[in-house]
Formats: sequence, C-alpha cells, structure tokens
Amino acid sequence: MQEKIGNVTLDYEYYPGEDLYSDGPVEEELLEIAKNYQEKELNQLIYERNSWPVLYHFSHIRQNILEWLPITKEQKVLEIGSGCGPITGVLARKAKSVTCIDLSKMRSTINAYRNRECDNVKIMVGNFQDVESSLTEKYDYITLIGVFEYSQGYIGTAQPYVEMLRRIARHLALGGRIVIAIENRLGLKYWAGCTEDHVGKYFEGLENYPDTRSVRTFSRKELSDIIDQAGEFKTTFYYPYPDYKFPMTIYSDKRLPKKGELRDNFCNFDRNRIQLFNEGKVYDSLTDAGLFQEFSNSFLVIVERKENK
Repeated sequence: MQEKIGNVTLDYEYYPGEDLYSDGPVEEELLEIAKNYQEKELNQLIYERNSWPVLYHFSHIRQNILEWLPITKEQKVLEIGSGCGPITGVLARKAKSVTCIDLSKMRSTINAYRNRECDNVKIMVGNFQDVESSLTEKYDYITLIGVFEYSQGYIGTAQPYVEMLRRIARHLALGGRIVIAIENRLGLKYWAGCTEDHVGKYFEGLENYPDTRSVRTFSRKELSDIIDQAGEFKTTFYYPYPDYKFPMTIYSDKRLPKKGELRDNFCNFDRNRIQLFNEGKVYDSLTDAGLFQEFSNSFLVIVERKENK
C-alpha cells in the first residue's frame, strides 16, 4: 500500500500496523505545523511556541550537519531513521533521490507534509530489518543521523553495532559513503553537568551505561574499533560544535578549534542541567593539550570502503 502527500510517496508494505514508539500528543502539534506552515515561517514559529520538540524537529540549524557534504544531483541517498524530516529536505535539494526509512507512520507523515514539494523523496515505513532486506538499489550516501546508537534495537545479534554497519555497507554504490552523527559518551558537556541525551541521567555515559541496555553512544576509540571490525573502511572524523543536533561549526583533524573559539556551550534545551565548571576555559585547556577530539560533544563520521590495490 502506498500514499501520496504532495509529491512525496509513502510506502507501507513493511509497516507493522501500529507505531511502536511515539513522543505522545506533541506529535499532533508537529503534524499541525508541518501541514499549515511553510519553511520560511518556521523560525518565527519556533520563537512563539517556545517548545523543545518544535525547536528540535523544525530548526533549520539541524541541516548544517549535512549541508556541506558534496552530494550531487547524480547521486542517490538512503536516510535511515528520517523521523519528522529535519534532514530530509536538505538531502532532497542536493541529491537525485532520497529514500527514507522510519518505523513511525506518524513521524513519516510529518516528514511528508514538511517536504511535500520535493518530487524525489520516498519514505518506506517499517522496521529497518524488514525494509533493508528488500532494498535493491545502491546508494552513494547512507545517513544515520542520531540513529546508530539504537542499533541494538534494530539488529538482534551479539554485535549489533558491527552488524548494522555490515548490513548497511551492502547497499553502498561504488565509492559510496556512510555518514554517522552521534554523541560522544565522553563529551565535555557530560563532565560539566549535562545529563546523558537519551536517558536523562547524570554521568550514565561516562560510567559506560551501567543501567542502560537499549541505547548507547561511544568514545572516539570505541567508534573507530566498531568500524574497523565491520570491514575494510577508511574513516574520517569531524567534530560538530556545540553538538551534531545544532551544529554551528564543524571542525576536522585538519582544522581543530583554537583557544578562545569554543564559547557557545549551552546546547541542552530539553532539560535542566548543572554547571560544574566553565566549559570554555576547560576547552581551552584541552585544546592546548591536544585532547579536543577525545572530548568533543559529538562526532560526524564519514565511512568509505578502502580501495583494493
């Protein structure tokens, strides 16, 4: 079964018949916004509603994480975990086609309404494992923006994060890239007094998730090791600042932050936090010590297959 909302196609062949996760009544508000407001009206609306979900799902700053990638109109993109579509629009503007996968029918409907002017977007609604086995195309970019940390829920194996990458890699075109955006469990904000993003507990990630089983993030070394186990890949790390959700700057190993640059550190808008120290000054100290990469709040990782020699 398929449905058209504007120019966007929604495919329900693998939809289980009910949404297995939801943020509750706020999603009705998000749908109302997607239906009734244009992109140019969203910034004013975010200001007026003063709501974390509205900010998170509709802020154009979210798009900065991928806006700079050299995606062209000859290339196909697979967006895994597309949600309400904060990233889908920028991908559609840049790529030949965008295929989205998301488990939630409600969120996929919000995505379709928000991006209904795009004639190159298809949303497949259903569990990743079910949809993935049916994919026949090869993609130049496969994105996991805030998704990789949930791999344990998608993949029921002993090494779900390794297996997730292996399965995704099967769908890469020649020269294709996997793009991962994820929090660093050792990010400085967690030391300074922010709760862990997914479970809302202080120090949960720093203590390596003693009370959490369904989701986890990784240090730079841990993430590199997972990718190395998954196959022969070339891995390039980038460092979104202040984090990947609302990135204002994206640093690289070739251009790291300089002393005094990291001053915009209040990036948690969804819940209260404490402040144990001045993060700007500690960032200066870490920068002087050559340790910024280890304590960046988030990672953006580009994963490419190594060329056979």
